[in-house]
Amino acid sequence: MLIHINPENPQPRLIARAVSVLKDGGIIAYPTDTYYGIGCDLLNKKAIENIYRLKKRDKREPFSFICSDLKNISDYAKVTNYAYKTMKRLLPGPYTFILEGSRQVPKIMLARRKTVGIRVPDHNICIELVKSLGHPVISTSAATPGGDIFNDPSFIQEHFQNSIDLIIDGGPVPGEPSSVISLIGDEPEILREGLGRLEEV
Repeated sequence: MLIHINPENPQPRLIARAVSVLKDGGIIAYPTDTYYGIGCDLLNKKAIENIYRLKKRDKREPFSFICSDLKNISDYAKVTNYAYKTMKRLLPGPYTFILEGSRQVPKIMLARRKTVGIRVPDHNICIELVKSLGHPVISTSAATPGGDIFNDPSFIQEHFQNSIDLIIDGGPVPGEPSSVISLIGDEPEILREGLGRLEEV
């Protein structure tokens, strides 16, 4: 099922339709400020396992997830004053921040060091999905296990077919990855250079 949602002013009834799929344990594809993402409800372990199978990914490599704002992040990660100030300056935007996870994060989503990757994309559809669901949404690129990335909803539909329950067409996206920055120990470490400007860090 493919639906068109306005990226500037997402229609509430269509957001509600996507959220209903998430609440039922479904997997959706949606636009972000970097790539089209594939995701599910952070608190649905079975749905997360389905995404691992879909992406053929090792469970020792957890996915990042999307929060709606800084307050939402503090529910799922330990945020120091330094981390808060850094993220406040850069979010929403094309960054993934690595932080120490809180007890609210499912174990399947924690790295060996109990860390998590968190995003607040500069994209209204993502933010409205998370706000309406009430908790974060998993975020992994709409890509094959071999690394071929799909940034066109019709290609996503053609490739994944029945493996994804709902695809949101929110128009074109940049097609570049986020910049990944670890803020563990209040020592910023750049793990991947992407769309987010690193001189801002």
